Amino acid sequence: MAVMTESRAPVRSAPAPARRRTRRVNRPGSWYLLPAAVFFGLFAAFPLVLVLYLSLTDWSGIGTPGFVGVDNWVRLFENDAIWDVTSTTLLLTGLFWVTQTPLSILLGVWAAGPQRNRAVLSALFFLPLLLSTAAIALLFNRMFDPYVGIGRGLEPFRNILGTTSGAITAIVIVVGWQFIPFHTLLYQAAARNIPKVLYDAATVDGAGRWYSFWYVTLPQLRNTVITSSTIMIVGSLTYFETIFLLTNGGPGTSTRTLPLEMYFRSFRSYEFGYASAIASVLVIVATTISLLIVRFSGFAKMRSTLEGL
Repeated sequence: MAVMTESRAPVRSAPAPARRRTRRVNRPGSWYLLPAAVFFGLFAAFPLVLVLYLSLTDWSGIGTPGFVGVDNWVRLFENDAIWDVTSTTLLLTGLFWVTQTPLSILLGVWAAGPQRNRAVLSALFFLPLLLSTAAIALLFNRMFDPYVGIGRGLEPFRNILGTTSGAITAIVIVVGWQFIPFHTLLYQAAARNIPKVLYDAATVDGAGRWYSFWYVTLPQLRNTVITSSTIMIVGSLTYFETIFLLTNGGPGTSTRTLPLEMYFRSFRSYEFGYASAIASVLVIVATTISLLIVRFSGFAKMRSTLEGL
């Protein structure tokens, strides 16, 4: 009787996992940063170090600076007038942000529309951004002149630069007239990148134009608001030409800011060491405000290419 034997198929070993191919990305070498690093070093880092050194000296602009240690800094913080100048600088910075940001957002969203008339009006509206700051300040200085300006026949505006509130109002108007177009351009570009499906979904849910703007447009402009606010606040701390040519810090010293005080101390009183201490304070304050905005706004944690997501 034949014995039947069970035949077993040979056990096949599992195929070896394919080796994962890593795609090599050709990235530019670090030496590509050399031109930018040299430019930054010559025109930013070196002047900053030089200003910090001069703030520790007594220098009239001629001759060799004499080292005096922290005397300029002590004098700076003990000077009561400098606190008034600082409060004026912060007041103008706050007014610039409060007036320019809402107008820039509204105009930017409006200019992002597809209508042809909006493109033409936007082009005309951006013209002040192309003009010289000094020319704009001189132009408005003549316009606000009580004898030959527009206020000659309008009593409320006749002496607008002669009062503290009037001069501050004039500065806010002139600076806003020139720089609102820049921030409007930022918001216009950001508004055009908002996905249309978000507005379609809001329309399906029954949202009107106001609710679409408040709950769709503004949240999507969050990154741009932070960027624009940082540029605006830091720039406001360093405004010089407009205030110098429009009010010259007057009436009295009511519109004198830290940059203007730095100019007076250096090129009129020839106290370059003390002026360098003021410049150092401006750098420290502007840098601190920028870091605080980035830190507490959550801007550094955003990684999405879409605004506010």
